[in-house]
Parts: sequence; structure tokens; C-alpha cells
Amino acid sequence: MKNYLIILTVLTFSFGFSQNDSIMESEVSVNKFIDGTLTTPASTEHPDLVILIQGSGPTDRNGNGFMMKNDGSKIIARELAKNGIASYRFDKRIFKMNKYKIREEELSFEDFIEDVSAILDHFKAQDSFENIIIAGHSEGSLIGMIAAANKADAFISLAGPGRSIDKIVIDQLAKQSPELSENAKDAFQEIQERGKTSNYSPLLQSIFRPSVQPFLKSWMKYDPREEIAKLDMPILIINGSFDIQVDTTEANLLTEANPKAELVILDKMNHIFRKIEGDDLENTKAYNEPNRPLHPELIPNLVDFIKSVK
Repeated sequence: MKNYLIILTVLTFSFGFSQNDSIMESEVSVNKFIDGTLTTPASTEHPDLVILIQGSGPTDRNGNGFMMKNDGSKIIARELAKNGIASYRFDKRIFKMNKYKIREEELSFEDFIEDVSAILDHFKAQDSFENIIIAGHSEGSLIGMIAAANKADAFISLAGPGRSIDKIVIDQLAKQSPELSENAKDAFQEIQERGKTSNYSPLLQSIFRPSVQPFLKSWMKYDPREEIAKLDMPILIINGSFDIQVDTTEANLLTEANPKAELVILDKMNHIFRKIEGDDLENTKAYNEPNRPLHPELIPNLVDFIKSVK
């Protein structure tokens, strides 16, 4: 799956991290599944708060995954703080599976939605922030837009798909192998109808292994266009023109579904928020270059939108 786009207990611990004395960071555990970092501007009272939701697979709070370190989310958080905006970024529930003996087949898409909902409840109860804004990246976009309904003050989609995961995977496979694409289409349909499938090519084992099929079933039932159409709040949709994982057509679909949304396509930005001047090789290398700066227009667009929320 990761290869294809693939009781509220509060414990707060602070450590003396300071970046040029303008940023404060503290560890915040919302419940047993949710550990994260709260980044705040030191001199701003009641700032806006952005909840950053990561993309698919075992992606940590900083935006890093297996054999991939780009620190995209961490850099965004600290840049927002420099502009007077707080943020909370957190490790996905996946990182607690071993500790709590959660099997892969027990994980559902709704678990991720519930986690974000719990985070919203926690920070809303504190009454320390002016507005609370959800910002979901890739898979996190769909999670965020569902959790945001009736709870958040605004929503930001960062490289969020505009179609359900089954349709995206089928289209991605079609570019490589029409035969595998048709096979995947049949497998998804069987999962939708029966809850499981064994009729898939061994080449698609990473997508359709039995232990992940319950999660796929829970994920594919959500259409991002239907979910974003339900949102009655300020919405910003951002994508990059050099995103090889989520094409700009997906951002257009989201905008069509909610015409009140603001759409921004950043020239040459890739999936992890960097500007790529070269070819696909440079794009791929950027996934492991944490010192590469963010696309220069990303933070200004985020800041302008967040500060416009009333």
C-alpha cells in the first residue's frame, strides 16, 4: 500500500528546545496512540494552530518514512512558527502497533480519522488557540477532511488525491501494465463486495496481501470529492506541478467538488514540498535531502491563507 501513493488522557512534557529564541517545541501525548510535537511561536498569544497529518505508510511526525528522510513536516512546522503560527505534528498510530499488539488486519482507515478527531478535541478544549486548521498531506488529506467536518475552522489539502484509492492504484498500474491494472480492478471489486480477495497477481502482493485487505476496504469506500463537498469552511488546495505521486488533476477534482476552495499549483514543486529544477532523478533524490529548502512559495501561501481565516 505504501508503495502506491500509496478517556482522553493528556500528558505533556516540555524540553528546552529553542530556535533563535522565537520558537518553542514540546512533546504532547494526546492518548496512548498519539505522540507528537507542538511547535509554537514564543511571542504570540493565542496563535492559530495547524494540525499536520502525514501521508500513507509508516510516516513519522516529521514526514519521514522507511529509508526516506526529508523532514518536510518538521521544516513546515518551524517555518510556520517563525510567522506566528503554531502547529502539532504527530506519529501515526502505525508506530504503536507493536507496543499494543495491534495486527495489521485490525487496522482501519477510521482509526486514523478517530486519532485526528481526538487531537482536535484536545486542542479545542485548551482554548489556547485562535483557529484550529487541519492540513493533511497525501493520504492525510482525506483523513483530515473527514475529521475536520464540524470541528475545524479551516482545511488545507497538500497533494491530496481527488479520487478513491482503488481508482488511483488502478490508473497508476495502467501506466505500467494494462494487464496488472485489470487484475487490480477485479481484486478491488471483490474486496468491496466480499471483504477479501485471493484473485490477484503475485506481482501485486504488496498491495493486496491478505493482512492489508481490511484496511483497503475501509479506505476505498471514501471518495475525497464527496467528503470535501461537505465542508463549509475556508479551504486551500495545494499541489505541485512536479508531483510524480499525485498529479495536479487530483487537485482540480477537489476544487470542482467544492468551488469555494482556493486552488494553488506551485510550479516545479514535488510531493515532499521541494522545488525541482532538473529531472526525475533529482526529484527522487530530494526525498532523502532534508537540507534541501522548501519550495519558496509554499510557506507564503500557507501563511496568507491561515491568517485570512476568520
